[in-house]
Amino acid sequence: MRHTDVLVVGAGLAGLRVATLLAENGHSVVVIDRRRDLTTSIRTTGIFVRRTLDDYDLPDHLLGPAIRRVVLYPPSLQDPVELVSERDEYRVGEMGALYAAGARAAAKAGAELRLGTRYLGGSNGRYEVSGPEGSVAVNARFVVGADGARSRVARDLGLDRNTHLLVGAEDVFNVSEPVDSPAFHCVLDPRLAPGYIGWVINDGKHAHVGTAGYSRRFRGGVRGTLDEFAARAPGLAEADRSPADVERRGGPIPVGGLLRRISSPDGLLVGDAAGAVSPLTAGGLDPCLRLSDYAAVAVDEALRTGQRNALREYDGVALRRKFTGRLMMRHALAQVKHPTMASAGFGVLRTPFGRAAARKVLFGDRSFPDPPETQSTAPVAQRRTGV
Repeated sequence: MRHTDVLVVGAGLAGLRVATLLAENGHSVVVIDRRRDLTTSIRTTGIFVRRTLDDYDLPDHLLGPAIRRVVLYPPSLQDPVELVSERDEYRVGEMGALYAAGARAAAKAGAELRLGTRYLGGSNGRYEVSGPEGSVAVNARFVVGADGARSRVARDLGLDRNTHLLVGAEDVFNVSEPVDSPAFHCVLDPRLAPGYIGWVINDGKHAHVGTAGYSRRFRGGVRGTLDEFAARAPGLAEADRSPADVERRGGPIPVGGLLRRISSPDGLLVGDAAGAVSPLTAGGLDPCLRLSDYAAVAVDEALRTGQRNALREYDGVALRRKFTGRLMMRHALAQVKHPTMASAGFGVLRTPFGRAAARKVLFGDRSFPDPPETQSTAPVAQRRTGV
């Protein structure tokens, strides 16, 4: 029988962030992940937006060159709309290395990391996990679900679960030569990405080619569709389309906005498990880190005071309001089901109004809200050291 203050299920950025903050505050933390190697089975593109880069101390050598240029394409791929920011807007992280760095930071803070260990379930402070040594019972005062879009922890805590999901797939190619102007290419075509976009991010180090959408609408499956797209994707040289030495990624993407019930007296959810992903852009790295800060404040308060009701302040209903506008845009994008509709909608992007709206979405200053800062919780909330 193991005893700990907090059991964190999932060693992605969200779980590692919570574990590090709580361990630094003197709490005992056990982090489990079913992967034996955190540098494998990557699911995310790894796009960090400017607000994250400004607010979090991420290792610069694990981030690709800055991207200021976004190119938007209609289904024909002809006559795209190009938007250029005066600021560095995006950088793509080497996610495997970032996860490994996050694990080292958590261990340095005092958290115990157990890889190759699966969460089997539990309730009322007793949870079963299965690892290299077999099945083990863990007694934890609180459990944190950082276990992805289809969270089992959410089920066991009786919390909300994601039901509005896209499925995405991505290939990552090594780029043969640096590019003069790194760019984020986005293709609006419901045949390629039903309800979402296809993308190419070429920063001169790697090229990420991907698509996502509603799984039932992919005629040839998401992987078959991606293979067809990669053969003609914009922003990628022919020499860089080699099927050799390519990393393949994929998985579900929650786009229903932050869930309403993300905490109970026994624990809470973070990251994809909590639906902390932009409904419109499907960007999840910035909200995942900020929600993890918020979670660390709530759990720290509950552990220090012994009051489980402190987790009530971790309220998805209040935070969900920040997603209202993007939820409406998500609904509108989901209705684009034919290339002619996409082409007509794309025409709006060519107008001054459309370009201004696109710039606001792509280059805006808004981000997920920071945790509340009180005298007792400010040390956790203000700590911005990254992985």
